[in-house]
Amino acid sequence: MAKRIITTELIEEDKKIESSLRPQLLDDYIGQTKVKDNLKIYIEAAKQRKESLDHVLFFGPPGLGKTTLAGIIANEMGVNIKITSGPAIEKPGEMAAILNNLQEGDVLFLDEIHRLNRQVEEFLYPAMEDFAIDIVIGKGATAKSIRLDLPKFTLVGATTRAGMLTPPLRDRFGVVSRLEFYTIDELKEIIIRSASVFQVEIDEDGAEELARRSRGTPRLANRLLKRVRDFAQVKYDGKITKKVAEFALDLLEVDKLGLDHIDREILLTMIDKFGGGPVGIEAVATTIGEDVGTVEEVYEPYLVQNGLILRTPRGRVASDLAYRHMGREMQQNNN
Repeated sequence: MAKRIITTELIEEDKKIESSLRPQLLDDYIGQTKVKDNLKIYIEAAKQRKESLDHVLFFGPPGLGKTTLAGIIANEMGVNIKITSGPAIEKPGEMAAILNNLQEGDVLFLDEIHRLNRQVEEFLYPAMEDFAIDIVIGKGATAKSIRLDLPKFTLVGATTRAGMLTPPLRDRFGVVSRLEFYTIDELKEIIIRSASVFQVEIDEDGAEELARRSRGTPRLANRLLKRVRDFAQVKYDGKITKKVAEFALDLLEVDKLGLDHIDREILLTMIDKFGGGPVGIEAVATTIGEDVGTVEEVYEPYLVQNGLILRTPRGRVASDLAYRHMGREMQQNNN
């Protein structure tokens, strides 16, 4: 798969900029109003009772702020945060070591929690429910189980695939919140805030143009801002205007809907070579020379979410919007 600037997955360059752009408190966090308002109440109630916050699960597409919210929870509660991920913990013993090193009230952030090893997941159940873990010492007939008490902590889990979580794990979270894609106005506000951190001048129209092409995702908005800043500095006077944003993003092949050349190639393949569909995803993938799984999991979801591709029992169909966006005339007999 070719490297894409518009991917919403975390890439190396994001790690260098995200830490400086992340808000530290809920009042500074832009967007996700329902989630934020609920968290304010839960955090305040826990602080008044002098208890740790209930375990929290965030789910939704990548790049929407799950890690940021975990850090904010720790800051608001005045505790430390330990960050790890599901694939990084291979054995129950590794999870035991992490849990045993937590302090009272600490936040344990577990990213990609749906990828936890099943044995590790089951080991986690008593830790979440009873704040205790069972350790087996010895082998065979001499083996014995010892229960170790843990400090009361808050597990914050994050997943992009909530459907892959087992019901027993999901049921142990007291707070379950879905993160939604951001509106253009919210992204615009984030971009203006990030520009001030980057110390780059940007006007309202420039920020709005960036927001429109950011696929509803703050991570992508900040990445595009960083790239457009370079164009503004070298080709213009350093200020990001609508003209500068359009020039830079057109060169980066990110169009008005946030599509890149691969997205457009998929749509054009469906329209020009398969009459707009219905067509199987295997046929589309083979035609563009890409892996079927990559097309289905990486490229297709955004096109479906935005009504460019319709999934039907007979196959994929290019929508009216796809025809208009690609400058093609829709055939009369197309369904």
